[in-house]
Amino acid sequence: MNSDILNILKKIDPSTLDYQEWINVGMALKYEGYTPADWDSWSQADSRYHAGECEQKWQGFNGSAEPVTGGTIIQMAKDRGLLGGEFRELDWDGEIIYEEGTPTVNTGEGIPIHEPENFDPVNEIVTYLETLFEPADNVGYVTETWESDDKGKRRYLPTKGACDRTAGELIRLLKTCGGDIGAVLGDCNPEAGAWIRFNPLDGKGVKNENVTEYRYALVESDSMPIAQQNAVMRELELPIAVLVYSGGKSLHAIVRIDAPNYEEYRKRVDYLYKVCKENGLEIDRQNRNPSRLSRMPGVIRGEHKQFIVDKNIGKSDFSEWKDYIESINDDLPDPESLAADWEDMPELAPPLIEGVLRQGHKMLVAGPSKAGKSFALIELCIALAEGKKWLGFGCAQGRVLYVNLELDRASCLHRFKDVYRAMHLTPNHLDHIDIWNLRGRSVPMDKLAPKLIRRAAKKNYIAVIIDPIYKVITGDENSADQMARFCNQFDLICTELGTAVIYCHHHSKGAQGGKRSMDRASGSGVFARDPDALLDLTQLEVTDSLRKQQEDKQTCRIAEEWLHRFVADSAFDELVSQDDRVTPSRMLDIAHGALPPNSYRLMNEDIERAKGTLMSRTAWRIEGTLREFASFKPLDLWFDYPIHISDTDGILQDAGYEGASEPPWKLAQKNRQKQAKEQKIQSLSEFDIAFENSVDENGLAKIDDIAEKLGVAPESIRKKFGNGKQSDKDYKKNYEKVIDEDNHKAYLKRIE
Repeated sequence: MNSDILNILKKIDPSTLDYQEWINVGMALKYEGYTPADWDSWSQADSRYHAGECEQKWQGFNGSAEPVTGGTIIQMAKDRGLLGGEFRELDWDGEIIYEEGTPTVNTGEGIPIHEPENFDPVNEIVTYLETLFEPADNVGYVTETWESDDKGKRRYLPTKGACDRTAGELIRLLKTCGGDIGAVLGDCNPEAGAWIRFNPLDGKGVKNENVTEYRYALVESDSMPIAQQNAVMRELELPIAVLVYSGGKSLHAIVRIDAPNYEEYRKRVDYLYKVCKENGLEIDRQNRNPSRLSRMPGVIRGEHKQFIVDKNIGKSDFSEWKDYIESINDDLPDPESLAADWEDMPELAPPLIEGVLRQGHKMLVAGPSKAGKSFALIELCIALAEGKKWLGFGCAQGRVLYVNLELDRASCLHRFKDVYRAMHLTPNHLDHIDIWNLRGRSVPMDKLAPKLIRRAAKKNYIAVIIDPIYKVITGDENSADQMARFCNQFDLICTELGTAVIYCHHHSKGAQGGKRSMDRASGSGVFARDPDALLDLTQLEVTDSLRKQQEDKQTCRIAEEWLHRFVADSAFDELVSQDDRVTPSRMLDIAHGALPPNSYRLMNEDIERAKGTLMSRTAWRIEGTLREFASFKPLDLWFDYPIHISDTDGILQDAGYEGASEPPWKLAQKNRQKQAKEQKIQSLSEFDIAFENSVDENGLAKIDDIAEKLGVAPESIRKKFGNGKQSDKDYKKNYEKVIDEDNHKAYLKRIE
């Protein structure tokens, strides 16, 4: 929930509120520490607005036993449908509202405090000043009071007090006052005690605008016994600089905040107070003010002393404390010892797709447009529903949810029917496939995930397939941290539903053949690293010769089918040899002689139709990057609309990637040559390495370049070549290939 109540209030039209609701807004703003100007500015949008009315009403808001808080404004916004679920932040920019069930500290019997027997007022105040202030800081304090009669009950209230002396000056005077603190600070009423401001001031006043540094905040609550307050503050590890007993019903903890400005101060104090509230410390919201007074140690208040209970306790600073609080409230499991499970290992999740993906895990299918990714996912839906193979991989059987983000409803349903027919499967388990059609209604993934979980609960899906994810991506797909948060939504679905999540994404632009399979998906590398299985489809180049092979194979197959219709099996083997069956021209000749003329014509029509289908066929290679299984050999297949068919004949095994400049065998050869060269260089001498790294396209190297790579002066290289007396075989070997430009010589020609 957002800590800035004003931002929430801006969503509410004041003209829609009745008088009492408008008054409640003012009370809530005052309780939360805002100003009458905030209320007035918002109210001006109402035609009933009267100048000065807000200020007048504000003065009458004096609090009550059941105060109107900022929650009233939040509820108003919720009742009007203005919030939704967006106000949930856990950083400096947000106020923490802990959900019911947040862990609280265990206070036990509490930790009692004891008034000091040897009470030293000067030491108490000096210790307080030295702990909280720098010598040059102006300190605000109050020893004078005035009496108030609140419903017949007498109360002592502080005056404005003083703020014109520095901590260094006060410490010096107190140490030389002979124990008479009244001579330094002024005498105080022993029935009332005294107060001090815990943040430094500018010496010109005691309001919030006079605070020069936002170092500390006050945690004070009388909602539980003193001993329990002491225990809670300590068990919460509050970063307390000084803990003071007020002489009344509460302890005053001066907590380190160290905010850079007033706005940040309020946010950090909001966070602090919410944590305290969840642990029973009800704090007056007016304590948020950085200029707030706290009880001064070293004085008497009624029957008790105001004294320092402890100092420098808890975490060292606010940031460390915040990290600690979030760590105990993070709902993460505790670390566990490997020894506990070594002899009784938990069972692995059973495979969803044999050798590829386990149940409850995540899989990404990546590929370029027109790869038939959606068809592949529909094929997978059907394979899972019917318990059949998918692309040659065995599948578990169960219910599947297909989240359709791209196709209109009719097209999607027809696609499923077309794929069922093309796979030659009887639809025995249509009730195992649920389709959630969201074209035109998709929302960002962080909003979609909880809606999906709510609808899918108790359906016992073994897989949720989301097609495609570009429709629901939130943030910049090239940003690693944003995409990590995006992919976390898939983990949420897996965890909450106990199902596998399978989704598809597109390739980046440009040729993909030279890249590793896990580097082809568009955007951040998170897409490739996050899933448990990545299946990448890359298009293969279908050459004319390869296309001709396919046509010849289809011709032979169709001719053989027609011959079997007219030739008895006993005579077929005598008519058609094994060599004939793979030779298109022979099969056509045999069919021409054995078939009736009309049948021969119909056979040729079948062959031409088959050739037309082959022309629209595209070839693909699937490569897998797997976390739970060993990688499988790349799988070659045809996309024969509307389904993918494995290349069982191995025709595509030597096919190159479409767009690649050279075939795979050539690229592999170059890679081997490159590796051989690298190994050779590693075995060379230091000079040879420098020489190899300095040669130009003509195989020549300059002395200056060699010297630079060796980290020596050029002259030392010249000496090695001088007078034709090279003793080093490496220098001698490269002697004629070295250019000495500084000596104006094309080559060093002196040879032994």
